[in-house]
Amino acid sequence: MCNDFRFRPLSEQPFEEFRHVGIELVFPAGKPNIEPRDDIRIGDSAPVITRAGGDVALTMTKWAWSSPQGRPVFNFRSDGRSFANSLRCVIPADGFYEFTDALPGQKRKTKWLFTMPPRPSFWIAGLIKDGAFAMLTTEPGPDIAPYHDRQIVLLEQGRALEWLDLTRPESEILTALPAGSLSVERVFPPADDAPNLFG
Repeated sequence: MCNDFRFRPLSEQPFEEFRHVGIELVFPAGKPNIEPRDDIRIGDSAPVITRAGGDVALTMTKWAWSSPQGRPVFNFRSDGRSFANSLRCVIPADGFYEFTDALPGQKRKTKWLFTMPPRPSFWIAGLIKDGAFAMLTTEPGPDIAPYHDRQIVLLEQGRALEWLDLTRPESEILTALPAGSLSVERVFPPADDAPNLFG
């Protein structure tokens, strides 16, 4: 499950999509300085967007609330649930990571980066609870299934309001994207660090 993602904003990407439909982006805690980050991990703060009346609000929010047992809730299963009465959010990203077993000769797991070319960024559907966010998950689509048995819910640019306002049925929003929507590359171990199978 996703426990690491990337966001390296280019200019106003992807936030200008709200301006294009006449919705103002507001900053309840002041306008943050959003630094490019290759690895945003559980417990880190990241920008998230929520509805704020007729506007949308950007706040820096901690990733993962605590379960009653004290464990971090960073991913939340969406299957068969309705979130109409929840505080919904979208998390901007331009990549996310999944991990598979270590390759021969390696001790660390293999790390894969998923992106959505040619789009420079996309959204992850999420929820906010106790001042923190979690990412919603669904059954894996064909691009993710070879790497993991679950995946986070991804929204293409221009579709953030579908989740924030539920302008489409949740069953249509909280699903995997079609085959070929995502590109994947191995980031660890780098290609030149791969074991030499022929000595």
